[in-house]
Amino acid sequence: MSLLLDNQFTELPPDKSVDTKIFLEAVSHLPPFFDCLGSTVFSVIKSDINGNITKITAVYKKDPAKYATLQDILEAEREAHAAEWPKVGATLALMWLKRGLRFIQILLQSLADGERDENNPNLIKVNVTKAYEQALKRYHGWIVQKIFNAALIAAPYKSNFLKALSKGEEVKEEDCLANVRQFLVNYTATVDAIYEMYTNLNAELDYTV
Repeated sequence: MSLLLDNQFTELPPDKSVDTKIFLEAVSHLPPFFDCLGSTVFSVIKSDINGNITKITAVYKKDPAKYATLQDILEAEREAHAAEWPKVGATLALMWLKRGLRFIQILLQSLADGERDENNPNLIKVNVTKAYEQALKRYHGWIVQKIFNAALIAAPYKSNFLKALSKGEEVKEEDCLANVRQFLVNYTATVDAIYEMYTNLNAELDYTV
């Protein structure tokens, strides 16, 4: 089975609220995605995602009923921390987590849309670069950017990447991309909803690391 389809995200309700428990369960299976990219540089994003999931989970477990949705967490922390918020607690952890999730989304959508380097059609450098530039680059200082630029050059062949997504199974490219498109439906809706929530609550920060 596919690494992605084994742990699909659920459809959001009409109000676009994101159930915390269901969300944390779904994202907990995503860090191995970065192993598929080969370069150890991407392990930095993997580690960051794991760390942020752990922080959000710790807050949720303190009072699952109170923190039933992600918005419940942000609103509770805004009330509790006032001046420090949103650069605090699970609010900050989710802020960074959503950027890692957006990286995955843009990369997969780019592949699903057939974007490629016509001179090197079996390389995914174009797709990984687009994802990095749109999701993460603006939040990285020049030193971190240089490290990632080196990783982008070492991006794997598309065939190897898709095979890794298929857990090592030999799957036709069109079948693998069909799985990607299926995964992206609820995944994209969830990531978009989280970004929209941060905008509505004025919780987004623009600093670099």
